[in-house]
Amino acid sequence: MALIDSGDLVIEGNPVFAAMLGREVSELPGMHIHQIIDPEEPSRRRYRELVRGERDRMRAEKRLKHRGGREVWGRVTVSLIRDGAGDPYYTLVMVEDITERRQLGDRLAYQALHDPLTRLPNRTLFYERLEAAFKPDGQDGPAAAGGERRIGLCYVDLDGFAAVNETLGHHVGDQLLVAVAARLEHGFAREDRQLVARLGGDEFAVLVTGSAGHQELTRLAAALMTALERPFEVAGHRLTVTASVGVVERPVRGSTPTDLVRDADSTLYWSKSDGRARWTLYDRDRGADQLARHELATALRPAVERGEFTVEYQPLVGLADGAVRGAEALVRWNHPRYGLLPPDRFIPLAEESGAIVPLGKWVLEESCRQARQWLDGFPEQPVLVSVNLAPRQIWDSDVVADVAEVLERTGLPARLLQLEITESALLGPSGRPLQALQALADTGVRIAIDDFGTGYSNLAYLSRLPVHALKLDATFIEAFRESAPGADGRRRAADEQIVGAMVQLAHALGLTVTAEGIENAAQAERLRQTGCDTAQGWYYARPGGPELIAGILRDQPRR
Repeated sequence: MALIDSGDLVIEGNPVFAAMLGREVSELPGMHIHQIIDPEEPSRRRYRELVRGERDRMRAEKRLKHRGGREVWGRVTVSLIRDGAGDPYYTLVMVEDITERRQLGDRLAYQALHDPLTRLPNRTLFYERLEAAFKPDGQDGPAAAGGERRIGLCYVDLDGFAAVNETLGHHVGDQLLVAVAARLEHGFAREDRQLVARLGGDEFAVLVTGSAGHQELTRLAAALMTALERPFEVAGHRLTVTASVGVVERPVRGSTPTDLVRDADSTLYWSKSDGRARWTLYDRDRGADQLARHELATALRPAVERGEFTVEYQPLVGLADGAVRGAEALVRWNHPRYGLLPPDRFIPLAEESGAIVPLGKWVLEESCRQARQWLDGFPEQPVLVSVNLAPRQIWDSDVVADVAEVLERTGLPARLLQLEITESALLGPSGRPLQALQALADTGVRIAIDDFGTGYSNLAYLSRLPVHALKLDATFIEAFRESAPGADGRRRAADEQIVGAMVQLAHALGLTVTAEGIENAAQAERLRQTGCDTAQGWYYARPGGPELIAGILRDQPRR
């Protein structure tokens, strides 16, 4: 406790008050109150109101000025004592030492905002600073001179960090993270405008407020990578790591914290997918494409249920007589926003997400139902339908049972169904795929290798596989275009010999051969001369609805 006169000078204080300040009782009289307690607003304003007699009491938590510089916090209560006439006479100051409680609160607040392992700011503090940077009164930094506040972000992810944990143990991995954090904090943390944070796992971020432009951020990303490439000495191990960095830099206006983080995450993914150990600057066009891919991938399964897909058919024509032998089923997506999408826009996404299983089953049933209608309409000209089969359909579903059910429901003879599977999928590791294809072949379904010549090309497999047909990739058919001089001519001749040899080998094994991508009569004739059995391509017809095949069957002579 202490008494203060109207001039803000200490009249006297008790021993406990003196001890809190690191002083003797005899030193207190005559000291100004501001030598003891920080004169901060708004408590200073309220104190002046009390001294003037406009209030009788005030309370505040204040930092006391200890002689030794030690941090001391007190809960201060100041009461006004008036004279007999009711006028202010002096004030009584009572202080409760709350230093330990205050320090505990500070420690808890620090722990809530910092990563316990690396001591770097954590995700919570990172987002607090990020949100603050987007507020109108956020820190402008040097870029504000041009009238436009800018912000930048580098997302950093260590390459192959999981291998450290798996081979050397998590304790070594943790020490490596601590070493990485220390190097990043020492080299790149700037209290005024650069925050280095650990977002989790082996992922870090450097937030730059008041960015001077994308060149500053790309230089920063390059420096980050260089800094991390220097070896680390950890637990007796000399470890070398690389990092992938995603970089985003833009004006604050017109963007949001969510946009910035989302795009930084995308660029980090691009760095990883492009080969790692590199930085990638955000590209709006690539981001829009990725967003569209995500939108398509998300909508695939519901689109199957809503019936947004359709099947077009391209005829398979016999080269010997020009008659239609079959038709390849090609799925299209009638997307409500993007219009009619070809398979290459969504099939890879369907395979990645697993949506290829329900989609493939729908295509199979739709194609078999249509083939049955052709058979009913033209019983003397039976044509097969060729349906692409994705490897994931074999692994993630009972494709043998699915095919059997579809054939039974549609009434299509098994011999009029051909399933196409890519060479790389078919000629890879043996096991379930080969067992499933063998079971399908045993039912009478034809099996074709699609894009033959672009995958493993392991000819030794052909005699042991349940295969009935080879479909030559269109790149081989380019050799059958018009003659070319010089080196191009020699290459064309060599490709022709390769195709001829493949056709002869296939025939020796009892297989038929289909050529894809036929564009003109010259190609068709030269392929016929090699002995190739059937062909498809724009020379004969572009893919179309089922009426396309029906029209050709109606017009062609009966076999």
